[in-house]
Amino acid sequence: MTLKSIFGAALLGVAVGVLPMMAPPSFADSLRVVRSGTSSSLSVPMNRAVVVESDVPFAELSIANPAIADISSLSDRTIYVLGKSPGLTTLTLLDATGKLITNVDVRVAPDLSEFKERLKQILPNERIDVRSANDGIVMSGTVSSSQRLQRALDLAERYAPERVSNLMVVGGVQQVMLKVRFAEMQRSVAKSLSANLQIQGDGTYIGSGAFLQPRNDTGGLVVDGSKRTGLFSFDAGAFQIELLLQALETKGMVRTLAEPNLSALSGQEAKFLAGGEYPIPVAQDGGEISVEFKPFGVELNFVPRVVDGDLINLELATAVSALDQANGYSDGTLTIAAFSRRETSTTVELRDGESFAIAGLLQDNFLDNNSQLPWLGDVPVLGSLFRSVDYSRSQSELVVIVTAHLVTPTRGEALALPTDRIKPPTEQELFLFGHVTSGAKKQRGAAGEVAKQDFTGSYGYVMD
Repeated sequence: MTLKSIFGAALLGVAVGVLPMMAPPSFADSLRVVRSGTSSSLSVPMNRAVVVESDVPFAELSIANPAIADISSLSDRTIYVLGKSPGLTTLTLLDATGKLITNVDVRVAPDLSEFKERLKQILPNERIDVRSANDGIVMSGTVSSSQRLQRALDLAERYAPERVSNLMVVGGVQQVMLKVRFAEMQRSVAKSLSANLQIQGDGTYIGSGAFLQPRNDTGGLVVDGSKRTGLFSFDAGAFQIELLLQALETKGMVRTLAEPNLSALSGQEAKFLAGGEYPIPVAQDGGEISVEFKPFGVELNFVPRVVDGDLINLELATAVSALDQANGYSDGTLTIAAFSRRETSTTVELRDGESFAIAGLLQDNFLDNNSQLPWLGDVPVLGSLFRSVDYSRSQSELVVIVTAHLVTPTRGEALALPTDRIKPPTEQELFLFGHVTSGAKKQRGAAGEVAKQDFTGSYGYVMD
């Protein structure tokens, strides 16, 4: 390498090290944000135009985002602004020398004037506030029912599809107490009349029915001991005549009453069961036996919805069931009871305090049975001795009534419990006087009236 090249390289290195210190200030430090003029804001409805006027003549206009708003000058003081899509952009005005006059924030939002007008026409008495947020609609306030809230949201979706924010709340009472009365009355009547004739002589036997049998070895008639009531016996020469008359009448009545009450929040499901669960074996694959529990008793499931003021929509299912051993299953080693069950499931609408009969049944069964000895039973008058007649009739009446109430919480002192009317007796009251209960504690108001009742009078609980 020559001396000249070495000296040139050294000078180049010195120049590279000295140049950063001798460089002028950066370009960014030479810029400043122009803040002269008055900054303001302008709201423009989407798909609509507004005309604004400047106090100072301008020479040049510019818009930051033409996709949000479009502008044009009508004169040196008048500007035409068209809202194209929701958003925020900036409009800049410059004078003839290029000096900034002002920056204007242009906010384009959906046109809510028509929506507010339609909302006021459809729901005139609702306090609903409507605001725009970016490219959507924000709704707040208090409405009287969930049904009207949904109407307002459906209308807002027509103006801003999938861009509606719901901040509204439902006012008024939103808790429902359902009272169900399940009443059933069953009546049954059965009557039977039968006659059995038996004639026995030397080597002869004529008889009807299976109550009397031929003579035994001792010469007497064999009669079922349980059938001796109504037995008439007499001799006619060499013949012995026995007549067995039976008449039976039975009457029965069954009364079933259940009144489950249950409270729930509007739109929430509530369940009630007063009874138990009965184990039922179920065969599985492979021969194994598992046990499933089937509930029985008084059942109530419902979903209330307060749709408009005091109008309540009820989706409910109620049932009353009991074990029925008479119709059960048995294979000699295993016995499974059956169930007698009355249930209903429906959806109704009613107002606060109103009642609805949601189910009813009237059933009348009649059974008539006539048995007789062939030909002899058809003989007039005497044929009744060779004939048995019985009939049975059963009637059943069932009705299910529901009553809905809008309820609010109350103080615990205002409620009465079934245990409030009694308290355990002292040893003196139990052993000396034979009292099974002691005096009830003193209470006031309606709860006190219930507490004073005993088991021989009326019963129930208090609900205001």
